[in-house]
Amino acid sequence: MLNEQLINPKSIVIIGGSNDTKKPGGKIVKNLISGEFKGRLEIVNPKETKVQGLKSYASVTEVEDTDLAILAIPARFCLETITILAKQKNTKAFIIISAGFAEAGVQGKNIENEIVSVVNSVDGCLIGPNCIGVINQNYKGVFTSPITEYDSNGCDLISGSGATAVFIMEAGLPLGVKFANVYSTGNGAQTTVEDVLEYMDLHYQHGEDPPIKLLYLETISNPQKLLKHASSLIKKGAKIAAIKAGSTAAGSRAATSHTGAIASSDVTVRALFKKAGIVYCSSREDLLSVASIFKYKELQGKNIAIITHAGGSAVMLADELSKGGLNVPAIEGEDAKQLLTFLHSGSSVNNPIDFLATGTAEQLGIIIDYCEHKFDYIDAMIVVFGSPGLFDVENVYNVLSVKLDICKKPIFPVLPSVVNAQKEIATFLDKGNINFPDEVVLGKALAQVYKTPKPMEVEIVLPEIDTEAIRAVISIAENGYLGPRNTAKLLDAAGILRVKEVFESDKEKLLSKFEKKNFPLVMKVIGPLHKTDVQGVILNITTMKKAGKAFDKLIKIKDARGVLAQQMVPGLELFIGVNKEEGFNHTIVCGLGGVFVEILKDISAGLSPLSKPEILKMIASLRGYKMLQGARGKEGINIDLFMDIIQRVSALVEAAPEIIEMDMNPLIGSEKEIIAVDVRVLVEK
Repeated sequence: MLNEQLINPKSIVIIGGSNDTKKPGGKIVKNLISGEFKGRLEIVNPKETKVQGLKSYASVTEVEDTDLAILAIPARFCLETITILAKQKNTKAFIIISAGFAEAGVQGKNIENEIVSVVNSVDGCLIGPNCIGVINQNYKGVFTSPITEYDSNGCDLISGSGATAVFIMEAGLPLGVKFANVYSTGNGAQTTVEDVLEYMDLHYQHGEDPPIKLLYLETISNPQKLLKHASSLIKKGAKIAAIKAGSTAAGSRAATSHTGAIASSDVTVRALFKKAGIVYCSSREDLLSVASIFKYKELQGKNIAIITHAGGSAVMLADELSKGGLNVPAIEGEDAKQLLTFLHSGSSVNNPIDFLATGTAEQLGIIIDYCEHKFDYIDAMIVVFGSPGLFDVENVYNVLSVKLDICKKPIFPVLPSVVNAQKEIATFLDKGNINFPDEVVLGKALAQVYKTPKPMEVEIVLPEIDTEAIRAVISIAENGYLGPRNTAKLLDAAGILRVKEVFESDKEKLLSKFEKKNFPLVMKVIGPLHKTDVQGVILNITTMKKAGKAFDKLIKIKDARGVLAQQMVPGLELFIGVNKEEGFNHTIVCGLGGVFVEILKDISAGLSPLSKPEILKMIASLRGYKMLQGARGKEGINIDLFMDIIQRVSALVEAAPEIIEMDMNPLIGSEKEIIAVDVRVLVEK
């Protein structure tokens, strides 16, 4: 946990401070001095007597007691130095800039662990190692630039990567994005991104503290802590956007070589973010666009008016908004005709509203007023206005700046002419505005913000299930896939309807358990993991004779332990899956079965435990949702029942966390019932 000595130190010692500002130790000293740190500043460097005008001590044993120590020395010297500071100099906060710890191998990891033990022994706080440091309103404890001016309405930035934090600040400042606190956690040996977020949550006062939190994560070391404090902050009025890197195999290798991070699957991370209310971003560009959107009025609906003098940009923007699920509705009627009379000949108000390259500031103001007051179905405006080099656009940007303040509907300015209108954009930003230089990036980010749900306010109540029966199955199960009988017991205990089925290794026993009325059947080999790959599934078996031949064929397949026979059930194929990643709650995914999940990957995910409102949003987000409702004369399914089964699966895995995978594909659904047909359960204790 962050402490007062780290947040607001009265004294700082830089171990490895230097006169050479091209070295990290020298640049930190320079930044602390130029940042006007108000407390006592000391330097330890045995090769210097003075460093940038400050007295330099030969040994850490010579300095006074100090609140915060910043280390810019080789990794092999850090443990001894921190031990002296912690035990003899009452130091309770440490920032280790140096690399060469866990990211470098086992020896470095061992040193890192010993340092953490020393810091913990004095209830201290450690940032790093392998980081750029900390920037806040009290001091600028980094060796990098830019050094951002503290802005209480700016963005808090918490990054597992120091270089990425720098790149985010560098890219944000020209857009008008301002920053407050910047924390680079590096390896996160003791203090992680989640720990910094926890501190911000516990001390957050809306209206006083920076409301926007930007996160760059290479590992999620404590998913539950991230979920708890992100949700809490957002409920208090904050807004959070995050990048989670290292979600692919290649990204995982890169993250591991950088910070020792462990990758989580993209589906699981997205589910966690969605449950917390965090806007998921895939790049620095996305992150800054979302941060910029956060600074403007909140989008309350899906209908966007595009106001522009650049037809091509409007087309690209409209495409991106539509792909993201937002609307660019036609603007028609008497008010639209009246608006057209104020514009130059050749203008269009259909939406996009194109008022040509010769459009004026006065015309822009009129268009915005019509969207604000007369077009009630418009929820927000995006103004794309650059400079073709024909005239000064300062008046246009002045009008836009005023309208941003006085309009109740949000307006998002896209000012792409960073060369032709460089001076005018600078003036626009100086007034506290933010620019979106690329309309497509804005469109993508705006859709992502709009689709991100708020954290759930209601307590999640799961259906009652037979937990005792579930635990009885799990207690005797060995690691691996459950057999058909135990799988059936779990489904029955969870209250999930399953198809009539028989499992036998003897043909006559199997056939004796079916009657003529039970046909048609599907028969499946039991043993091989992927039945389809070994031609281990035979459909539409209509007679006893065909059933006997099917058994003979299936039992000869390599590794076959028996044959499962089930009644074939008509209806729509559905899918529910479960995956458990270390540290996370179970991820539950749903969708249409068959080709929709296997090839089209049309799935939606949520993190257990799941509430009914969460599940409904999951189902409604599927591309095949209209098929579930019923389309083109074909019967749909009972969506309430599908929701209930998903919630029962959530209750099942909450009762049996040892279930690390579950695959229900297909379930067969109709308007009357939904029946589980093929279910696999993987247990790991």
